[in-house]
Amino acid sequence: MVYFVGAGPGATDLITVRGQNLLKEADVIIYAGSLVNKEHLALAKEECKIYNSASMTLEEVIAVMKEAEKEGKMTVRLHTGDPSIYGAIREQMDLLNELHIAYEVVPGVSSFCGAAAALKAEYTLPDVSQTVIITRMAGRTPVPEKEEISLLAAHQATMAIFLSTGLLEPLKERLLAGGYQEDTPAAIVYKATWPEEKVVRCPLGELAQAGRDHGISKTALVLVGDFLSGDYTRSRLYAPDFSTEFRRASE
Repeated sequence: MVYFVGAGPGATDLITVRGQNLLKEADVIIYAGSLVNKEHLALAKEECKIYNSASMTLEEVIAVMKEAEKEGKMTVRLHTGDPSIYGAIREQMDLLNELHIAYEVVPGVSSFCGAAAALKAEYTLPDVSQTVIITRMAGRTPVPEKEEISLLAAHQATMAIFLSTGLLEPLKERLLAGGYQEDTPAAIVYKATWPEEKVVRCPLGELAQAGRDHGISKTALVLVGDFLSGDYTRSRLYAPDFSTEFRRASE
């Protein structure tokens, strides 16, 4: 049996209880290199075999899983954040299907949630934004043409941009080309929830310079949108004059 487990954004106590228990029970752990807090590995039993997938190909990862399955052992594939977001799990699951190896996915707290916590921000503010776009810049690997950053920026929604802090100058230019203004609020959150977490707020026009000033070029998220400003409308859900299934509006 193989379990794809989300390790959470960084802090060791932000992994789920299920994920933590599986790490304790695992015979084999394959973890996603420096993206995963290595303190999680301290939960492994003494005889557990541990592999760092940073130096492995997909085929090598699957070969370890296949061997463990043949020996009747349980494998945890430990991914950063939530496995469904930039976790490259589909290709692993497809190969496991071909090999008739059973697997389950255990969700985790994504780093974009950890970043919101670090910012003490709410992504979906009434009358500001009710949409969160999770995306990345095209770099060594492309993105679909219809998802080019400027096209997504045209929606003026909240944007959580992964894997792009090494491209802050072109990222800024594409966001401005899409319709954001120079003074649109932005933030860079480095290693959200890790002990070395760093939060940098700036206007979008100063994004690249802010990254340079603080020495941030990887392992960070870029957040863009008016959700970072102070203006919003109160939620109707808790308004005194709004009825719900559980309470009547006051007169």
